[in-house]
Amino acid sequence: MTRRKKVWLGIFSALLLAVVVLFNLWQSAIERNRQVPVGPFRIAGNLYYVGTTNVTSFLITGPNGHVLIDGAYPETAPMIKESIAKLGYSISDVKILLNSHAHADHAGGLAELKEASGAELWASEGDADIIEAGGRGDASFGPIRYLQFFGFGTFPPVKVDNRFNDGDTIRLGTLELVGHVTAGHTPGCTSWSFPVQVGDSTLLAVSIGSLTIPPFASLVKPESYPGIRQDYERSFEQLRALPADIFLASHTSWFQLQRKMQLMKGAEDSVSFFIDPDGYHKFINREEEDFKAALQKQQSEE
Repeated sequence: MTRRKKVWLGIFSALLLAVVVLFNLWQSAIERNRQVPVGPFRIAGNLYYVGTTNVTSFLITGPNGHVLIDGAYPETAPMIKESIAKLGYSISDVKILLNSHAHADHAGGLAELKEASGAELWASEGDADIIEAGGRGDASFGPIRYLQFFGFGTFPPVKVDNRFNDGDTIRLGTLELVGHVTAGHTPGCTSWSFPVQVGDSTLLAVSIGSLTIPPFASLVKPESYPGIRQDYERSFEQLRALPADIFLASHTSWFQLQRKMQLMKGAEDSVSFFIDPDGYHKFINREEEDFKAALQKQQSEE
């Protein structure tokens, strides 16, 4: 074997090892997070938490039916249904399903929840095809997307009933939710904003889809998908411009749910712990710093 072949064999072996390690870490994270429910509770007004310790799901109730944001993992769907029931609501009264982005930890349970509720599923133009394909074809994963042929990152496919574009409003009776396409993490990653009535005050809740960079995603040519760098930059700008009062996100650690739940114990209401515009902007700033560092690193390696 020539020296050149040995070098290439070493590189290939190292890459294969890295993929195996990442896959094992990903599987371990699933085992830790997908089966750990959190007792459902009211965040504020008609906004409730029905997710797990790591992956979020939010229920917004209304007189004409309810809206559910995110289905978490496939195995999480029964827990979400149980949490909704514990709050005194019925899954059959969920009329609209929404999604933050087309990854298995947020879209995995949508198929079961749609079947159980009969709700209409809305998804962004950028993520709808990926959801309908059960996660396949997601270019944001970079080269490891080819592992989707072996089931990596896939989930039960589900038909999308309605597609929306950035800034569109989804309405259900008196409920109004605006879909902000904050792309990058996926081509159609969506952050949701909606008003929540608390007493005489109307607060704006914003749930951030994601601003993180998937492993092996490329921000430089060849980009994971055309325009991914510009999408991230626009997403930071767009979210920063929203006058968020209640800070939410697709993962609990991003808005410190566990800490806030500890502080809530014994309190008469929970809304004051979730009014966190400072934490909202700190999170966006931190994610933007990570993005810039990753971009600089990738540019230096071109």
